Amino acid sequence: MQRKIIEKWRGIILGLSLGGLMYLLAGLFLDQTQALLLSLISTMVVYWSNETIPIGVTSLLPIILFPAFDIATVNQVVPNYSKSIIFLFLGGFMLAIAVEKTGLHKVIATKMLRIFPNTPRGMIFALSITSGLLSSCLSNTTTTLLLIPLALFLTSDVTLKIRFALAVAYGASVGGIATPIGTPPNLILYGVLEDKGIETLPFIQWVMMVAPIAAVMFVVISFVLSYGLGGMKLDQVEASGELAPQQKKLMYTLIALVVVLFANSPIEPYYSGMNLNEKAVLLTFGLLMFVPPFSILNWEDTKKIPYEIIFLFGAGFSIAFAFTYTGLSEVLALHLSNFSSLPPFMLLLIIASLVTFTTEITSNTALISMLLPVLYAVTEQNGLDTQLFLMVATICSSYAFMLPIATPPNAIAMSSGVVKVGTMAKFGFFFNLIGIMLIVVIASTYWKLWLG
Repeated sequence: MQRKIIEKWRGIILGLSLGGLMYLLAGLFLDQTQALLLSLISTMVVYWSNETIPIGVTSLLPIILFPAFDIATVNQVVPNYSKSIIFLFLGGFMLAIAVEKTGLHKVIATKMLRIFPNTPRGMIFALSITSGLLSSCLSNTTTTLLLIPLALFLTSDVTLKIRFALAVAYGASVGGIATPIGTPPNLILYGVLEDKGIETLPFIQWVMMVAPIAAVMFVVISFVLSYGLGGMKLDQVEASGELAPQQKKLMYTLIALVVVLFANSPIEPYYSGMNLNEKAVLLTFGLLMFVPPFSILNWEDTKKIPYEIIFLFGAGFSIAFAFTYTGLSEVLALHLSNFSSLPPFMLLLIIASLVTFTTEITSNTALISMLLPVLYAVTEQNGLDTQLFLMVATICSSYAFMLPIATPPNAIAMSSGVVKVGTMAKFGFFFNLIGIMLIVVIASTYWKLWLG
């Protein structure tokens, strides 16, 4: 107990020390308000990373600290915690809890596993793709939590357990980019685009644009993780039985949701879509879980909603607002503009590398919240394709595979007790490099066809 208290105080002091150092360094180039903002953000990033203070508590600090240091008023900060994008994710959480409560995830996972060969490579492909497909609709954090136990029960071999755990974690990160609701940075991008008056990408267009990246990464990750495992054998996996009535109702509901989301997405100039608000659609389907004829959830189940993640969204939007309000985004944009004369491919490569490796040691939500307003200013000032650059940065913030603090799936894989930091870093560094090059190449070619 005493040791834990000492460690917590060390974490608190580390955050305060880094914040003080950042204030001194930033004060050499920025005005006092901007230096204070960077200082406070640095402290919060440390607390998000080492969890000395609970994530949800740290995420609420802007409401107190920004007014206390005269960065923004309480009335300016608080609305960032109730943006409409947050309710889209709230509906997704309700559906995720319903999936977990009914056990539908186990049925889906088992059936997916039976599609692939009963070999180490087959199971790694099955786990990564199953994890990716689930995380494209559900939270990648929830998906990883649901599938890690299944992955570890597939074998008693420690080496296979390590590879299977990494397959689930990496698959969740890869699949999280497949839809706008798959991971928090995607939603932050939508929030920033709405704030700046830029039209957000329809659901189907997002899926079609990122599908090639996700598909290639699934193949690369699965092949690399299965390398050298040819002679190993798996334990037997029991087949699942018939769907229970509640599972059937939920499965049909999820299918209906996907149909509505796709039908709502315009394909110009051939189809204009249904013009439904996707945030309202997700929240509606989530609330349906509480009423007849579904009645899958009750109010007690809402205790499972990860409100700390919702608060994290609010903190991210608050940071993005403060960057713009204090003029810090414009100042940083001037420095980034020094690279704007480079060819677009090289500029994309620099941004992709910067985001990917920086998010290894920071919260990807906090990082993307800080960076998107800056990139917006740079692209607007230099006549670059704003949507293209913001999407590259957003995708790269989810494609950090080296360290456990980089993404929630990485942390969950580490918490399983079978994965070591050195092993994750070895595989992750290679996947980082592949991801960077793949995203930049596809953005420079295929995405331009979609974005015009």
